[in-house]
Amino acid sequence: MNKQDGRSAGEPGGVRLDDPWYDDLASGWGEADGAAEAAGEWGTGQPPGPAPAPVPEQRPVAHDEIYLAVQRSAAFQEVRRRYRHFVLPGTAVFLAWYLAYVIAATAAPGLMAHRVAGALNVAMLAGLGQFATTFLLTWAYARHARLRRDRAALDIRWETQELTGGNVR
Repeated sequence: MNKQDGRSAGEPGGVRLDDPWYDDLASGWGEADGAAEAAGEWGTGQPPGPAPAPVPEQRPVAHDEIYLAVQRSAAFQEVRRRYRHFVLPGTAVFLAWYLAYVIAATAAPGLMAHRVAGALNVAMLAGLGQFATTFLLTWAYARHARLRRDRAALDIRWETQELTGGNVR
C-alpha cells in the first residue's frame, strides 16, 4: 500500500493498517467490506444492491468500566505521576520567575533601569529572558514527554483500543 509520500505501510513512518486512529470509512469509501466486489457488481451497469445491515457487537464490558479500569491501572498512574513531576515544578518555577520580574519592575525601577550595554538595561534583559525561558521550557516539556511518557501513553492507548473493540462507540 503506497502512500502519497512514497512510503509503504511496512516502512517507518508509514500508516499501520491496525492503527486504531486509522479511518476505516475513508479507506473503503463506505463500502461494506468489498460487498460490491464480492457480488461481482463492478462494471455491470447496474447499481449495487443494498449493503448488509451492520451486526451490533456484543460488548462484554461497558466502555466507561474499561476507561475506569485503565485510569486505576499502574501504568496510567505512572504516566500521570511522571507528568505531574515535570509540570508542577516547571510551572511553579516559571511563575515565580515571572512574578519576580513584575515585582522587580514595580518595586525597584532604579535597578531595572540600570544600563548594561548601550540602550540595553536590566529590564530589557529580563524581558528577553522571559521569552528565552518560555522557549526553553517548551523544549524541555516536549523532550520530557517524548522520552518519559509518550511510549507508555501509546501502549495504554493501544490496550484501551483493544479492550473497547477499536473505534466502536
